[in-house]
Amino acid sequence: MKKRLLFFLLGFILFSAVPNLSARAAVGVSAESAILIEARTGAVLYEKNAYSRMLIASTTKIMTALVTLEHCNLDDEVMVEAEQIQVEGSSMYLRAGETLTVRELLYGLMLSSGNDAASVLAYHTAGSIEDFAVLMNEKAAELGMVNSSFENPHGLDGKAHYATARDMAVLAAAAMENDAFAEIVATRSISVAGRTLTNHNKLLSLYEGAIGLKTGYTINAGRTLVSCAERNGTRLICVTLNAPDDWDDHAALYDWGFENYRYTRVLESGAVVAALPVISGLSDTVRVTASAGYEALLAAGDQVETAAYLPKFVYAGISAGDRAGSLWVYVNGEPVAEIPLWYETGVALDESIRLDFWERIKWGWCRANKYGMIRFE
Repeated sequence: MKKRLLFFLLGFILFSAVPNLSARAAVGVSAESAILIEARTGAVLYEKNAYSRMLIASTTKIMTALVTLEHCNLDDEVMVEAEQIQVEGSSMYLRAGETLTVRELLYGLMLSSGNDAASVLAYHTAGSIEDFAVLMNEKAAELGMVNSSFENPHGLDGKAHYATARDMAVLAAAAMENDAFAEIVATRSISVAGRTLTNHNKLLSLYEGAIGLKTGYTINAGRTLVSCAERNGTRLICVTLNAPDDWDDHAALYDWGFENYRYTRVLESGAVVAALPVISGLSDTVRVTASAGYEALLAAGDQVETAAYLPKFVYAGISAGDRAGSLWVYVNGEPVAEIPLWYETGVALDESIRLDFWERIKWGWCRANKYGMIRFE
């Protein structure tokens, strides 16, 4: 049977009439470069020079931690060698000859921003700083960080060491999906190998809902900060580069983001979308249901449409759970999701009875007259 698609416009969901651009224009930050995204979808809620290549200082260590976690066991023991800790800048004060686990070194990396921990982890993971940088750049490419380059694990200034706010937000969203990473960066203080480590990320105590990530600073880079906050099931990622007032920048952007954006349930899993006529069977109709639910991240003033694309009718012989078509979700006219539609699970369609030729003619003629829209093809 050649299928003809029938467009069902299921409705509009209208929200506050406050336009998005007005809300965005009202947000001001001190940062030279900034971005606010929703972590689940990567949707950009706010941006300022977000695609400019910038020095990123110790926020580099987000990539260092993620690469380490993907290549090492947390309980691996690592002996610190003297040449590995000859690095300037912030430190967890490792001593040559002592042994720590990868987990302990990661706490020193992310809480104390230890450049020595970054170096030791790089050597343990890849054998050298250079080979570890290769892994970092491979991961960046995998994540689609097209304007980033890494040449060291600690973030000290380098000619080939840079990223954009957008790329760092992508990295942060991916890193927060790693449970071990998320647990480490949410820790405010911990005792490790005889040391008390305190997280440099003050947002953990300053901002309700903050759950990570990483600070950074060099003279040339200025203050850099990548953070994550979550409220009522909505997780946002904020990045500021060269931001004199980074704590206030992040708090203001989060306040604005949580106030102006929210997830709204558009479709429930199993919702009945349509009832299609059945030809040559003993059931008059079969219901079509959504295979999954869908939530949309919506701003004030956003308009949502859902449209189901289905055949005008079906012949008997289909089975419950067969694919019927698709339901598309549009936000402000742009497609954002495709939900498969199935013939209702558990509806037997009279065991999908197939009729012989003359019975098909008889039932088909009756159905065609009944529905006034069906014909054989």
